[in-house]
Amino acid sequence: MDSDLIPGLPSDLGLDCLIRVPHNEFSSVASVCRRWKREIQLPEFWRRRKASGLTRRVVVMSQAGVDATRDQSARKFVAVPSYRLTLCELETGLWAELPLIPGCPDGLPMYCQLVGVGLSLVVMGGWDQDTWRASPAVHVYDLVAAAWRRGADMPGGERLFFACASDGAGTVFVAGGHDGEKCALRSALAYDVARDEWRAAPDMAAERDEAKGVWRGGMFHVVGGYPTNAQGRFEASAESFDVAAWRWGQVREDFLEPGACPRDCVDVGDGRMVTCRGAELVAGEGTAWRVVAELPCHVRSTAYVAAWPGKVVVVGSERFGEPYNVFVFDMKRCKWERVEAEEEFKGHVQSGCCIEL
Repeated sequence: MDSDLIPGLPSDLGLDCLIRVPHNEFSSVASVCRRWKREIQLPEFWRRRKASGLTRRVVVMSQAGVDATRDQSARKFVAVPSYRLTLCELETGLWAELPLIPGCPDGLPMYCQLVGVGLSLVVMGGWDQDTWRASPAVHVYDLVAAAWRRGADMPGGERLFFACASDGAGTVFVAGGHDGEKCALRSALAYDVARDEWRAAPDMAAERDEAKGVWRGGMFHVVGGYPTNAQGRFEASAESFDVAAWRWGQVREDFLEPGACPRDCVDVGDGRMVTCRGAELVAGEGTAWRVVAELPCHVRSTAYVAAWPGKVVVVGSERFGEPYNVFVFDMKRCKWERVEAEEEFKGHVQSGCCIEL
């Protein structure tokens, strides 16, 4: 039996051809033969693809559909929109809509969380559209095979508006949020995607509803949030979970500016975190937040922020009810670039995640 990846070509040359396949064609490649499917799932394949500069950053978002017509003034934003998964390849401006979750014909659960784990997209929790209660459901989308599977439900009772982040390799960490009685939570969990298993983690020092989860420096950081008795009054503190030691460190007070919502906090990969403050992009340096750049007017009502080394992505609108736009900020050149989108990809964004493919 011929073991060449591509008949007539040496194995190395065949692999060099395969690593050049665009990410949106992975499912087609995987269906050609078992050998190709196995190959593109191997760590060495992705190391070689990345070393060759062929990987691309994509942002996957929970985005509302837009009822658009040719008359742009007649664009409609429905009161209770249906959310779907949209994918944007930032370097090329390619936009696409991912398949619906099986059994969810009306769209994504409201306020669900999206997390990228390796080559998988994990959709966690949210409001069940039939019961309007917090859902424990977990759904995993294989970006190579273009297939969904149902994950193990989130344990521990109802949980909504929780902080979550992934180590990027195989685990999602969840902490805080509130239960069915609107009581803020201190509890934390870890989900192994490959094993489809949940594990309880120690409780945080404080209750944290609507906190932001960030993976940074090998630790899971939970930023801001508020306790039950201070609904909506965000605290400035943060605490970090040391995964190797399996314990929380000391609470860091005054991590944020007083009253700041932590939703936009992201790690930019150079030892700093960045966030949006009014019309400005600011970076945390020591105990101070300093202005990095002025936000473009088209995204000053921010909905979602992502980052990787040297780049910050901001999704937002100019004001309430206006179309949503995507801008990328180059930290080295101090320059904004707009990612163009068709009207159907300008709806409201609730959550998102960044994945390297």
